[in-house]
Amino acid sequence: MAELRCRKTGEAKEKEEDASEEVDQQHQEEVITREENHSDRDGEGDPSGTVEDTHTDTGKTLLGESGAGAAEAAEAKEEEEQPTSSFKREQKHSKSLLVQRIVKMFIGCLAAVTCGMMYAVYLSTYHERKFLFSSRQELEREITFQGGSGLYYYYYKHMLFASSFERGVYELTRDNRTVSGQTINAVEQLYLYPELLSSLLYKLSGSQEAIEPVYFYIGVVFGLQAVYVTALFVCSWMMSGTWVAGMLAVAWYIINRSDTTKVDYAIPLRDNWALPYFSCQVAALTGFLSNSISSSTEMFCYLLMSVTTFTFIVMWEHSHYVLFVQGVALLLLDCFDLVPPRKVPNTHMNHNIISTADIHKVYLSSLLLAYVLQYQRPSLLSCPLLSLLVASLLARYLQQNMKMGPLVARLMKIVLHLYLVFTTGITFNYLVKKILPANQSDFILKFLEVKFGLNTTTEFIPNLLLCEEGFQSPGQDFFLRLTQASVLPFYVLVLLVCLLSTLQTIYRRLSGERSRGSVRMEDGRIGERPEVIYHVLHTLLFGALAMLFQGTKYLWTPYVCAFTAFGVCSPELWMTVFRWIRLKSVHPVVLALILSTAVPTIIGFSLWREYFPRVLSELTEVQEFYDPDTVELMNWIKSQAPLAAVFAGSPALLGTVKLCTGWPVTSLPLYTDLSLLQRSESDPHRTTTEQTYQVYAMRSAEEVYKLLTAQKSSYIIIEEELCNEMSPIRGCRIKDLLDYANGHVVYDKGEMYTFSKHGRFCHEIKMNYSPYTNYFTRVFWNRSYHVYRVNSVISFQY
Repeated sequence: MAELRCRKTGEAKEKEEDASEEVDQQHQEEVITREENHSDRDGEGDPSGTVEDTHTDTGKTLLGESGAGAAEAAEAKEEEEQPTSSFKREQKHSKSLLVQRIVKMFIGCLAAVTCGMMYAVYLSTYHERKFLFSSRQELEREITFQGGSGLYYYYYKHMLFASSFERGVYELTRDNRTVSGQTINAVEQLYLYPELLSSLLYKLSGSQEAIEPVYFYIGVVFGLQAVYVTALFVCSWMMSGTWVAGMLAVAWYIINRSDTTKVDYAIPLRDNWALPYFSCQVAALTGFLSNSISSSTEMFCYLLMSVTTFTFIVMWEHSHYVLFVQGVALLLLDCFDLVPPRKVPNTHMNHNIISTADIHKVYLSSLLLAYVLQYQRPSLLSCPLLSLLVASLLARYLQQNMKMGPLVARLMKIVLHLYLVFTTGITFNYLVKKILPANQSDFILKFLEVKFGLNTTTEFIPNLLLCEEGFQSPGQDFFLRLTQASVLPFYVLVLLVCLLSTLQTIYRRLSGERSRGSVRMEDGRIGERPEVIYHVLHTLLFGALAMLFQGTKYLWTPYVCAFTAFGVCSPELWMTVFRWIRLKSVHPVVLALILSTAVPTIIGFSLWREYFPRVLSELTEVQEFYDPDTVELMNWIKSQAPLAAVFAGSPALLGTVKLCTGWPVTSLPLYTDLSLLQRSESDPHRTTTEQTYQVYAMRSAEEVYKLLTAQKSSYIIIEEELCNEMSPIRGCRIKDLLDYANGHVVYDKGEMYTFSKHGRFCHEIKMNYSPYTNYFTRVFWNRSYHVYRVNSVISFQY
């Protein structure tokens, strides 16, 4: 029994050793090493102690097995808990980032809306202080619409007094009470859609009892200006990533208000209605070109860009010229392969559809819709924008591999592409003009030839426009104002950095390097971002126009403010500079973040200290604007002139006459519409506007009488300001331009002299002697105006 018990105990011990060996094989890295060392030490011992050693080894093995199992379980538990904890940490981090983004977005949107609302309140308060608007009578309020812009407000009033909206539109499309002897489509020729929409909104909103019509009209314009600055805010914010840039852009815009907007002195102008939509279009285009937006945001930007482009074309007669310049900038982006491909590839072609093609679709659809809405206006078919679109489409079809090949080959292809675009565009534009009837494009082309010295003319209207301030080059005071507001120095710095970085990007693209998608701040490549490149080209092209025509500064200066604010607040711009200079003493990323915060802070405090007191003084000081002579003239016309009377005079004054009295006039303050500048049968060499101005020329009483009766004029208004004009710039006075057009100018040794056998009509008629009294009778006069009735004469002897 003892032997059997020992044999069973030995077998049990052998089984335990086998089990320990299996466990050791499973844990080679941890257990096997320790067991092998232990076995080696056991093999060197005395065989007589086998039973004890066996018991000892078995105990150690079992302890090792239980310890290894516990370690394995702990490691497995840690491995199970580690992904869970890391996932929780990532989820918590993503939630915190989402909350930060939402808070940042909320603060930015709140700041943008607040800036827009404060600017609208500022404009309203400033307008009230300047004109004392609330204390004026209706006639005195209407006279404050200066520069001939009151004509648009007249049609707004007409729509309010119409029996129905449809009836009012019908009467405006067949208007025979504005220009004497003509029936015009005022909606088409004067772009009256702002007045149509505002009058409709006034009636539908039920504001008749709550607010006066003039306040509603002005409030809509000021609201659009709020949208304007809000869009500039958003544009600068999207490019820089911080809403501080938007606030700085708005501050610069308000400080340089005299160079950014015309709303101060001519509220109803088409510019003030249209440019807010253009700013929204630019902001949407900026987001559409960005690489760091989602598909839903991209679609929203595309839809917003489509709506604002169409609205912009409908609101302003010169909008397609502005979009043409924008189209040239996008053409350059496409040629140098600087536009990112669409996220969704084209299934019908091997390459992606570039985003400029989608923008061209927006242009084309907007033009066609506006053509239908504007009663098939021929100027929209002969505009340079449509020619550019057609030429770009044809050139892209002929050069499908333009963006392939080595550097020199691609440069040659780009030159050929640009040549095809512009030659095809010019050819298409020429053919359209030959097919369609005459339009204003011929007049503008002739004006540009005279402006750039390619041609000379003695015609009155082109020379009059050349003497207008808006068509002259800006003076030094313009650049001095921008420099004092610190915009121009920082603009030059930002433009140089972005332009040099853009040139580097162009070189990389032409060398075959593809776009890397989103650009990190650490890369120091601000010129890789398509939206930044677009704004560089935008400011360069519109800046070149502003250097030629001062009136186009209103298309350039606002975006100078937004572009400059983006640059000084963007860490990427400072990082780009540090990469160029190879900064090593200080960490470039940290220094870029510090400068992008410190520089706009310093600029903001300096602007606050210098300009905030000026803004407050503008709102507190009363700047009374009152024109008693004009008020007296309008009251006389309304009370004394017969209902069938027709008034002749300067176009700007006639716009006020039409607004305040409603009487027909002979000309309107428009110089680009051929149908309103048509030549008279009595004098085919002069337009109707030039004929009216002949009262300030050296003409006889018989000649002036003949011109006025041909226009069916009943009264002629002579302005003392024009008759006795003492401008320091000789050659740009109304009487100088008339003498030049009439051939009454003699040059002797570089000096210009005027010569005629007749005296100046506006001076001679005041003498009250024959033959002037035979043809004209003075019926009203004050310090500023003389009104003469054109006498009815049965027979006229030459």
